[in-house]
Formats: sequence, structure tokens, C-alpha cells
Amino acid sequence: MSSELQTEAVATPLMLSLQPIGVSASLRDQAYAMLRQAIADADIYQTREEIRLDERVLSESLGVSRTPVREAMTLLEQEGFLRMVPRRGIYIVRKSKREIVEMIQMWAALESMAARLATLHATDEEIARLRHMFDNFRDATPAEHIAEYSDANIAFHQAIVELSKSQIILDTIKNIFIHVRAIRRMTISQSDRASRSIVDHLRIIEALEQRDTELAERLTRQHSLDLAAFVEANCDFLD
Repeated sequence: MSSELQTEAVATPLMLSLQPIGVSASLRDQAYAMLRQAIADADIYQTREEIRLDERVLSESLGVSRTPVREAMTLLEQEGFLRMVPRRGIYIVRKSKREIVEMIQMWAALESMAARLATLHATDEEIARLRHMFDNFRDATPAEHIAEYSDANIAFHQAIVELSKSQIILDTIKNIFIHVRAIRRMTISQSDRASRSIVDHLRIIEALEQRDTELAERLTRQHSLDLAAFVEANCDFLD
């Protein structure tokens, strides 16, 4: 049996978390936004099998005809999130381990520059909010609430980028965010990474509070490079 037939046999449609869309913006744009967010929220690296989407199910979940869904998926394919295979279906694109490592390295470069810019442009109040992201973990270890900490971890990294006030960085980083976010979520519970992560985060926050541009940039870059090294050494499920 060919590998193509084998892949088709094991791939099962993924049920994305969707809600019917309204009528304020174009149906295509709303379908695009909701599908993109749903893909970002899905655990796309949880299985080695290809993840197939069912156009009919997506249309029913969103409460619209197939046309805006198809148009939205065309945009997502152009951005590299979906792959359409004639007569076989639509698949969510997953990256190889090498590609993920390179994405995290790119994230490290962009986020570290964002941290540098944050020391120059973010207000004291905006930086102070970063500490409050971890208030729930003051009296408990992150490992005791790993799902909640995973969400806080991802929100923290997103906030650093937003504090840069650089629209170019935000626009550039958004297309790798889905994959880096998924890998952060998958790996945060491994090898006591959560406990080490919160220590790194607090050191980064201190550097931002002190407006130490060089230190904030270096700590943020190294934090992500450590993740890249961990993926390289341990994430064989990506091969």
C-alpha cells in the first residue's frame, strides 16, 4: 500500500472549537478569524497522524455556507496554516522538528528585540501587569496547576511582544506564533521546565522594571533559545 493511501486511511477529521458567526463583518473575514484562532487553540502536535478538517462540519459549526469557509481556508493555505490536497481533503500544516527549532530561534530574535524596545517604550504600569500574570502561582508550584500556568506562560510571551509597541514585530511574529505556542504548551510540563520557566520570567520582569535594556534583551533571547535546545534534544515526536 502506498504511503499516500496509508496517510489517508489514518487521518481523521479534527473537531475545532467553533461558534456560529455574526453578520457585522464579511462572512469570509469572520470565518478566517475564527478558524485561525481555533487552529491556534488546537493541540496540533499531540498526535503523529495528519490532522484533517471537514469542510462540511466547519460550515455547520460556523452557521454559514461553504463558500465563505472555503474562501477563508484559501487565505489560511496562502499563509501556510493549511494544505489542500485534491480529492483527499484539507490538512493542518505541522512543522518538522528542524522547522520548529528554526521558528523558535526566530522567535528568540524577535521577542528579545521586543523586550529591548519595551524597556524604552512601555509604561511602568504596563510592565507591572506582567507580575500579576503569575499571582496564582505565588503559593503553589507551576507544576501543581500546569494547564493554568501554560496559559499564563503563553500570555506572558505575547505580552512582551505587545509591550514593544512595534507593529512590524507583531505582524512578523504572528505567523510563527501558532506553532511556537503549541510547542510551548506541549513541553512546559516536561523536565521541570515550568519551575525553571517562572524563574526566567521573573528575572526578565526585573530587567524590564529596571529599564536594563541589554539585560532584558539577553535574558529574553536565552529563555527562548533554551526552549529551542530542549526541542532539539527531546522532541522526537516531531520527526
